[in-house]
Amino acid sequence: MSSLSKKVLEGDVRSASRLMRNIDDGAESATQDLRALFPKTGRAYIIGITGSPGAGKSTLTDRLIAAFRKQGKKVGVIAVDPTSPFTGGAILGDRIRMQDHATDPGVFIRSLATRGNLGGLSRATGDCIRVMDAMGQDVILVETVGVGQDEIDIAQMAHTTLVVTVPGMGDDIQAIKAGILEVADVFVVNKADLDGADRTVRELRMMLELRHAVKAPPMDHDAHHRMVRAKAEGRHEETAPAPQEWEPPILKVVAAKDQGVDALVKAVEDHQAFLDKTGQRKEKERARAAMQFVALLRERLLRSALERLERERGRLDEVAGRIADRQADPYALAEELASQLRE
Repeated sequence: MSSLSKKVLEGDVRSASRLMRNIDDGAESATQDLRALFPKTGRAYIIGITGSPGAGKSTLTDRLIAAFRKQGKKVGVIAVDPTSPFTGGAILGDRIRMQDHATDPGVFIRSLATRGNLGGLSRATGDCIRVMDAMGQDVILVETVGVGQDEIDIAQMAHTTLVVTVPGMGDDIQAIKAGILEVADVFVVNKADLDGADRTVRELRMMLELRHAVKAPPMDHDAHHRMVRAKAEGRHEETAPAPQEWEPPILKVVAAKDQGVDALVKAVEDHQAFLDKTGQRKEKERARAAMQFVALLRERLLRSALERLERERGRLDEVAGRIADRQADPYALAEELASQLRE
């Protein structure tokens, strides 16, 4: 174990920051440190915070930090920001909006750039979560860039996912499009002092009820021509009921005024207790492990493929030029490289 990883385990912030920088830069030395730290991870509770840009995620994160610190918990924060097209760095710098906690030794905030990564999360997010976990943070808050059509990876990475909406932004429509109903463990209607908050709550509740209606077996006529719920094909009456499901609460919050935050923390704690009771926390851990392993494998295979391409056919931009000039077949070339890697 290197001196850097030892210091991370001791909770040294400078060492953790240095390792996270190495991770984000793709340094080879970071892999060895992560391998040393991995057995010491798995204790922290991860909370994902996602929602449309402008919904107040950063303000809400700031209030959650304060609430968990009142409980005596050490808090880590990973704020995934859009990437600057010029520097490649985080363009917003959420730490600026959380300056109240800058001098608190129990809080560690790190901004990461997406580097063009889809899914709302940086490619380094999972590894940085492990670093914060290893250094002893009890709760890790992960704030995403903001959901789009497919940017819902946070649901696989977090134990509890908060979906933040605000009145008057059409988030109800976006929720249907992006599949947020399946993502959210807790709905947060932020800026609830604005007009339309109650309407937003009603629409979210209506969509949740609609989801239950869709999942229910269809209605049919019995022998007496009465409407009854049809049995699922291949199932018998004595079949055990479906596993207990979590019903996402819908909470009204005014984060800027610190209103409703205590109820939100209570909802997170209730969800944590539910996951532990039903065993679903282990399921989430397995899903997160699978996602991160596949991402790691994909990165390694892509790197190997590009290195082989450069050795045999030239640099990627040169090959791309030949493809653009119709001098090379991208499909045949990709299949050739893939078959070589399978050998």
